[in-house]
Amino acid sequence: MRKLAVVALILVAIAAIAATPKTVDSGTFGVFVGGKRVATEKFDIQQRGDVNVATSELRTEDAANTATQSSELQLAANGDILKYTWKDHGTAKAQAVVEPAHEFLVEHVSAGDSKPVDTPFLLPHSTVILDDYSFAQRQILAWKYLASVCKNDGGRMGCSGERAQFGVLIPQQQSAASVYLTLKGKEKVSIHGAERELNRINLEVDGTEWAMWLDDSNKVVRILVASANTEVLRD
Repeated sequence: MRKLAVVALILVAIAAIAATPKTVDSGTFGVFVGGKRVATEKFDIQQRGDVNVATSELRTEDAANTATQSSELQLAANGDILKYTWKDHGTAKAQAVVEPAHEFLVEHVSAGDSKPVDTPFLLPHSTVILDDYSFAQRQILAWKYLASVCKNDGGRMGCSGERAQFGVLIPQQQSAASVYLTLKGKEKVSIHGAERELNRINLEVDGTEWAMWLDDSNKVVRILVASANTEVLRD
């Protein structure tokens, strides 16, 4: 009996360790337009057993009209969407929820106390969520791209740099689109006044180019949308 009790305790301990969340990345991104900080995104990406969870909170810097929105993205180990929830905590109290419906996806949208309106999308569960104003989700997209074009070569990461297409869903716009990513290689970039050598990935969205720079841990450090005079920097 004592031996069985010890085994049971070991199994409980193993289960507890497996269920302990592991932080993959966390921090804040500052959003600048014309050199002025206009918003801050606080994010946290965790591995919880077989489920990966990315949470985000965006706050504007306008003290007279502070707007806050939050989101939670749940992904399976293979990257498939399990559930995505977005909330506007302002006066509109809008909310959007995306979840699988059989082999496709459905979005439930509501505002205030109104009944949710369902919009089906003939998209696979592997579709990427790329919502407005979520830069952590763009980092997740970059990871998915790197996983598809990179291979482990003799202990070093070698990448083809080829252009790849991904289908994305933009819940706040209730629309789907195709985006393209291309690895451009190493570049020297000034970050917070210091020069750093970072990997650049170009993201093409509806004819607009987003330049993303990642460090050697594949964490986004800077995003630049030159056509919109917008820059995103990791604090």
